Amino acid sequence: MDRFIFLTVDGLTRGVIFASFGLALVLIFRGTRLVNFAQGAMAAGTLYLAYSVTQETGSYWAGLAAAVVGGLILGALIERVLMRHIDPSAHLNAVIAALGLVLVIQAVLGIIYGNDFRAMKLPFSRNPYSIGDQPLLSPYDIFVFCVVLAIMIGLAVMFTHTDIGLKMRAAAFAPDISRLLGVNVGRMLTLSWALAAAVGGLAALLIVPTEFGANPHSTDLVFVYAFTAAVIGGLDSPIGTVIGGVIVGLVLSYVSGYSDKDVSAIVILAILIGVLLLRPNGLFASAAARKV
Repeated sequence: MDRFIFLTVDGLTRGVIFASFGLALVLIFRGTRLVNFAQGAMAAGTLYLAYSVTQETGSYWAGLAAAVVGGLILGALIERVLMRHIDPSAHLNAVIAALGLVLVIQAVLGIIYGNDFRAMKLPFSRNPYSIGDQPLLSPYDIFVFCVVLAIMIGLAVMFTHTDIGLKMRAAAFAPDISRLLGVNVGRMLTLSWALAAAVGGLAALLIVPTEFGANPHSTDLVFVYAFTAAVIGGLDSPIGTVIGGVIVGLVLSYVSGYSDKDVSAIVILAILIGVLLLRPNGLFASAAARKV
């Protein structure tokens, strides 16, 4: 029973981090109607920026701020320089461009930093609080929960209760009509990419130091898990993505805890394929909402 409780707490902690990365995918999908397959590589870029700033300053918080600001700038640059010039009527073009961007970013990071895993600083202890002899959440786990909750609430409020959020969705669903109504569609698309890159960089900074360490490819598997979470929850649903992230985290924890860690990735892939075949709109997103 103690092992089950430990695995559950561990799965919840990992799950909310996958959810935060998945929220970056939801953010850009809501703003552009595209799945950004370069999200993981972009997050790796901001992760190394945070690593460099932390090494220079000795401050985790300076590195975190650098990751968020760097993500904003990187996302805006990629949209303005690359994605804006791709024919939006052919989604495959954007996918190919994103995959090419992955190769470029990872190659540049490998040239600058090498391919060794680099340990990163954490702001709080990972030693868990205990009730009796049962270890539960650590101070760092509580910090992660608070950050993900803030991201989820912030995105939900932005898209449903602010003019910026409504303009972003309008620009994605009906750009021509939005232009006639006075919406600056180009600016909204740039903002979507910038915010998504910032959220993705923040999510990478939460999970990579505890799971892998900084490496040009350290966010690849994280992206797969986050994409699975977003697909389970529905790419248009922030709350659904959080639930999907928790599901992915629990499955990974239980499978690796009771079976073989190498099997966990196969199980997640099977879940992803199953959802895509049986419920492609996601378990928590209605088809009607996706057609608006």
